[in-house]
Amino acid sequence: MPTPPLILASTSRYRRELLERLRLPFSVLAPAVDETPLAGEAPPHLAERLALAKARAVAVQHPDAFVIGSDQVADLQGRCLGKPGHHEAAVAQLRAMSGHQVDFHTAVALVAPGYAECTRVTVNVRFRSLDDAEIETYLRLEQPYDCAGSAKSEGLGIVLLEAIHSTDPTALVGLPLIETTRLLRAAGYPLLR
Repeated sequence: MPTPPLILASTSRYRRELLERLRLPFSVLAPAVDETPLAGEAPPHLAERLALAKARAVAVQHPDAFVIGSDQVADLQGRCLGKPGHHEAAVAQLRAMSGHQVDFHTAVALVAPGYAECTRVTVNVRFRSLDDAEIETYLRLEQPYDCAGSAKSEGLGIVLLEAIHSTDPTALVGLPLIETTRLLRAAGYPLLR
């Protein structure tokens, strides 16, 4: 029986690199999804809604495929922090997170023939108290403007942190692989065959 097509519904290079770790053949398609938060939407619900919307948007075009969608929202005391996009926004995010715990909600959804499920992993990250010189130096060196929360824990951003607590170490980077493989197994996708 041929392996069904696997598609990552994402424009994130980080998610693509993470999924490559599973050594499965897959393609990548950009989902057409409006990522604007709904009025009053809590950060964990936003991550879940967007992950499922991304997977469904691509699954409509490829109904026989197994489609993975994912989204991450940084949550600072109930406030959504997205990708900063530019230097000034990143400075503001890091100043706000300095000395605080930030919860990174990473949702992953799988839509396949006869199957649709979404789950979420929350990573608790404690930022050190940062001064403006540290923030400027870090941002000049790493330029993490495409990362929710303006810090890459897999890179130099680790020096900004005091602690990371999670059940899935890949969730903070953008795709929780433990949950992704659980979803694939539950839907009948052959992983180690």
